[in-house]
Amino acid sequence: MKLAIVTAYPPSKVTLNEYAYHLVKSFRQSKKVTELVLLTDETPEGKDINFTENGCKITVKECWKFNSYKNIINVTKAINETKPDSVLFNLQFMKFGDKKVAAALGLALPLICKIKRIPTIVLLHNILEQVDLESAGFTSNKIAQKIYNFIGTSLTKLILKADLVAVTMDKYVTTLQEKYKVDNVKMIPHGTFEIPAEPSHTLPEGALKIMTFGKFGTYKKVENMIEAVEKVRKSSGLDLEIVIAGTDNPNVPGYLKSVQEKYKNVPQITFTGYVEENQVETIFNESAVVVFPYTSTTGSSGVLHQAGSYGKAVVMPNLGDLATLIKDEGYRGEFFEPESVASLANAIEAIVTNNQHRIQLEVANYKAATAYPMERITNMYLNEFESISTKNQKVYDSEFSKTSTI
Repeated sequence: MKLAIVTAYPPSKVTLNEYAYHLVKSFRQSKKVTELVLLTDETPEGKDINFTENGCKITVKECWKFNSYKNIINVTKAINETKPDSVLFNLQFMKFGDKKVAAALGLALPLICKIKRIPTIVLLHNILEQVDLESAGFTSNKIAQKIYNFIGTSLTKLILKADLVAVTMDKYVTTLQEKYKVDNVKMIPHGTFEIPAEPSHTLPEGALKIMTFGKFGTYKKVENMIEAVEKVRKSSGLDLEIVIAGTDNPNVPGYLKSVQEKYKNVPQITFTGYVEENQVETIFNESAVVVFPYTSTTGSSGVLHQAGSYGKAVVMPNLGDLATLIKDEGYRGEFFEPESVASLANAIEAIVTNNQHRIQLEVANYKAATAYPMERITNMYLNEFESISTKNQKVYDSEFSKTSTI
């Protein structure tokens, strides 16, 4: 199979590029895939395709830009030139831009592939029906929320024109089936990027690192985490370092710089900036606790799956999709109330002051992560593509038979 993947890809700063890296890393090792065609966003630096493992040929075509109105033309042209057997879209609603028209035009691409009779799967990481628009930083205006919901419904209908829409949580399947009356939605788990050997539960000497990882400024904010760690320092007397690993959310440029200035007098805070792929393991392994300082959720958490794969204890808000993942996939952690510094401090303290409890959480999360390695996930996609091809061929043969007898 010659498989094309439409996605942002490292070193891109567009969302979901890290997930694409691990999809590609796994797909290229499958014997079913003869070539991967990456239809990616344009970046000044070359794409990161230097894998150490053997695998199939990879062709990169940088054919779209964030917020460009020409994406629908340029990606279609790239598909025509590369002639893939199947196409996988790695999407969320703001994938192609945060401007309404640019985003909508990009999300029409799965329909174009369907019209061209190319087996097409959309991996949709979030659905608007499960997003709190105010908490997630979109808008607090009630009229604007209604407009967003109308646009979201229209775009979802467009995406559902694909042969299959894969979502990462069972409740997303139920929501889409009930609202849109469709039968082409299926849950395929998020998967775990790396499955290292059984992790060591011994922490490095020195300060205990309380780490958070992601793109910050909308529903992911770090002020409460900093203040919570300050409380734990005072109550426990422990040597704690705050590690903020990642960058600003593209919609909130300058956020982390403002935080850095606001808390310049707080000791032992490290702002790592963008974390290169080869440094991710080190960041996690050095951490005693991984904190999710979220006020809302917008889909299955890649960071939670990463934390599990490295055997880390986690502190999470008791809300939305994170709470669902705990129930569905077996992750464990300490919960806190999203807006409460005191609650967050209590959750962190429960782990850093109890080594046995920390290790129990680490063991449980590693076990949850190992249930869904990326190899298993990409095999699910390849099996779905084979089913779609078989189904499409039967439809084509039926249509051809009808026209032949006329």
